[in-house]
Amino acid sequence: MIEAGQKAPGFTLRDQDGKEVSLSDFRGKTVVLVFYPLDFSPVCTDQLSVYQQTLGELDQRGAALVGISVDSAFTHKAFREHLGLTMPLLADFHPKGEVAKSYGVWDEQWGNAGRALVMVGPDGDVTWSYRAASPLEIPGAELILGALE
Repeated sequence: MIEAGQKAPGFTLRDQDGKEVSLSDFRGKTVVLVFYPLDFSPVCTDQLSVYQQTLGELDQRGAALVGISVDSAFTHKAFREHLGLTMPLLADFHPKGEVAKSYGVWDEQWGNAGRALVMVGPDGDVTWSYRAASPLEIPGAELILGALE
């Protein structure tokens, strides 16, 4: 997995509305990349619902949060609407998992991203990262907030 101090690999992915979003769009701001396995799975549903509740606090601290999984933009749109999420969800869909692989969070056994958090600072360098020990572990929002301090 990518570690603090490394340059974050650039990417351009489509969001839930089909719009291209690049890591460089966040230059000058801290962004937390939330890699998660799949939309509509029970653990991912709980995880993103928890993060939705902390978006205001993250914004106050100058940080943005972006979800990334191998699901398509269409699935992301339905998932977002179903949960009332406002964070962008990016489709690491084709080539499948390319961004997850570049960040070292790809799970070859299951063919999706592992559950991981990567904080990228305003200069584009990774400032903090965390990978869940199990796909059933939800990395709590307190981990993100603590890493911002």
